[in-house]
Amino acid sequence: MICVDNFLTGSRENIRHLQKDPRFSLYCHDVSERIRIRGEVHSIFHFASPASPVDYLKYPIKTLKVGSLGTHNSLGLAKAKRARFVLASTSEVYGDPAVHPQKEDYWGHVNPIGPRGVYDEAKRFAEALSLAYYRTHQIDVKIGRIFNTYGPRMRAHDGRVIPNFIDQALKGEPLTVYGKGKQTRSYGYIDDLVRGYVLLWRSKYTGPFNLGNPAEYDILELARVIIELTGSKSKLVYEALPVDDPKRRCPDIRRAKKYLGWSPRVNLRGGLKRTIKDFTSRLQRRSR
Repeated sequence: MICVDNFLTGSRENIRHLQKDPRFSLYCHDVSERIRIRGEVHSIFHFASPASPVDYLKYPIKTLKVGSLGTHNSLGLAKAKRARFVLASTSEVYGDPAVHPQKEDYWGHVNPIGPRGVYDEAKRFAEALSLAYYRTHQIDVKIGRIFNTYGPRMRAHDGRVIPNFIDQALKGEPLTVYGKGKQTRSYGYIDDLVRGYVLLWRSKYTGPFNLGNPAEYDILELARVIIELTGSKSKLVYEALPVDDPKRRCPDIRRAKKYLGWSPRVNLRGGLKRTIKDFTSRLQRRSR
């Protein structure tokens, strides 16, 4: 197993437990530059990209480059090695959707020149390029669209709502709600997402497939659950809604159920309890 990462937004700590495994090797590299891997490569999982609004707004050009050049280089490697190619796409390809819930055949409602467009369009281009390689070079391509995934090892200041809320609640700080908090999201636990990608990788299907939890919560509901589970006395503070922030986000997962036999197993409370436990442990270690 070869991990290729330049750690622009990632952490070496997250792979520390793997580095003693003789089957694992780390190649510190930006996939936007040409990728050189010796020997056989059977499968490529292209998950490279800033994924939090905080990150892709900080690194807009790098985000566009990894979605375009990074995908091109990864597909070029797949072509040279005749490897199976698995792309991590996103629910952001739907933008601020005018269709609810979102099915894979929905083309989306994206502002290509807005601040979020650097991520949205990078992923839309990555899907188009992957399917071009599939049609032109017969590369075995698989595409999964990720919906608001969370879990242990996320950064406290990741910029996404669940780690933000948990970190603020554990510190007794006010939880920051953008807009009126009525916008909805569908939160999928990391274990379910990984299982979905394994099933996709093993399948004969190309996709795209929505990989998300169709249980829909608004931001205020999420805040109340996190305050309850952490035992926090945090209050809520409200700030302006970011530009082009989606009002509703919920996957239609019937295609994944039918063709992959996949649906999420971990509900929001169960996943949040595991995530809060991890955040609490790391916070305690830092305070020693």
